[in-house]
Amino acid sequence: MSTLYHRIAEHYRGAIQAGALRSGDRFPSVRELMRRHEVSLSTALQACRRLEDDGLLEARARSGYFVRHPRRAALPPASEAAPRAIDAAAYVGISEHISGILARGQRHAVELNLALAVAPPAMYPAEALARAMQRRLRLAPQVLTTMTRRHGHPLLRAALARRALERGVAAAPEQIVVTQGCTEAMNLALRVVTQPGDTVAVESPTFYGLLQIVEALGLRAIELPTSPKTGLSLEALAFALDQRTAIRAVVVQPTLHNPLGCTMPDERKAELVALCAAHGVALIEDDIYGEMTAQPARPLKAWDQDGGVIHCNSLNKLLAPGLRLGWMLAGRWQARVEMLKYTQSRFPEELPQSVVAEYVDSPAYDRHRRRLAEQLRVHRDAYADLVAAHFPSGTRVTLPDGGLLLWLQLPDGASGDRLFAAALERGIKIAPGSMFSTGARFDGFVRLGVGRPPDDTLAAALRTLGTLV
Repeated sequence: MSTLYHRIAEHYRGAIQAGALRSGDRFPSVRELMRRHEVSLSTALQACRRLEDDGLLEARARSGYFVRHPRRAALPPASEAAPRAIDAAAYVGISEHISGILARGQRHAVELNLALAVAPPAMYPAEALARAMQRRLRLAPQVLTTMTRRHGHPLLRAALARRALERGVAAAPEQIVVTQGCTEAMNLALRVVTQPGDTVAVESPTFYGLLQIVEALGLRAIELPTSPKTGLSLEALAFALDQRTAIRAVVVQPTLHNPLGCTMPDERKAELVALCAAHGVALIEDDIYGEMTAQPARPLKAWDQDGGVIHCNSLNKLLAPGLRLGWMLAGRWQARVEMLKYTQSRFPEELPQSVVAEYVDSPAYDRHRRRLAEQLRVHRDAYADLVAAHFPSGTRVTLPDGGLLLWLQLPDGASGDRLFAAALERGIKIAPGSMFSTGARFDGFVRLGVGRPPDDTLAAALRTLGTLV
């Protein structure tokens, strides 16, 4: 249970993060805090010192406390990716490396998991979804014993089509294929446009799950520099396409990239779609975080004129991680995707689809989405403040526009793999940068999930990580 001074400090932390108290404003005096909150001198001072330790207040001689610029403002952005030679063979064995890291994390008892790219259960509308499921079962109990429908429940496909239209994508409900999360959608997308031995272009760094899929399908991959500010380097992609490398597909995450957190500007999204169309190369879009900003971003699919973009999406991160509901728009490859989906996993369960359809089609969905985006913004800022306070000089981070992740560049000489191992021994799990690329190129980086609300336990963990670095 939090102490009284802690609750007072959290009250004013929220006011500072919300902008009610701004940098340079005079903070209430200790005597004013005692009067307002009916607390002792000691409690009021402890609250002020807590905020001061976190970098939110500064004490000025004979003047009292003032709100200060957040420490995160002093963090330099992560450095831009440097060009590198194309080396498709480097992907051989990457899945084994990733699996080894994941297995080590599972073997240790972990008190705080900062490797997760998901919000905690309390931040999702579990009660509303549970009530909707109970209603569905009362009204149509036969849903549990009836054969499911092909390619998705009509209500869910219609609801998703309406949501896509709000983001600039005109798609008929019949064009939406419901999948087992975004992972199945990405698998299907790669399978329909490639054969074993083909070459695909991916971002560097990129989500480790994609690297596993690439290797499992027997594909060769080239990784292209990706900026922590603007996403995939179109110049590097154009160069690779002009080298007659026989690239069959380009796989990107243009909005709230995992792990970088960057979002590609709209004009570069349009250029990317046009570039791939000009070369006749399939463009596969992972849009799983696309709605996790204050204003949902336009996906690549919004610029697709000829069906050359395969749009892959999911409700796992945004709405219901436990239901594993994904979906895709396969463009000109829809018929082939539908057949592969049937052979791979048949059709998804109807009950969760109908429940989610009801929620997605209601105003409650928009309220939840905005609330989640705001909560994660507060978390992200607090995490960055703690990193600035406790990590050594030379640490870099580029704050994303939204989402669940922070990508930290460690000071020169620090190793993400060594930090991962040392942190595990102290009950803290992180995601080392080497998981997100081939070789050791990103060993000097780590990814932190920011879903967990900031509290004393988190502050202590980040202090420990900073000390280890």
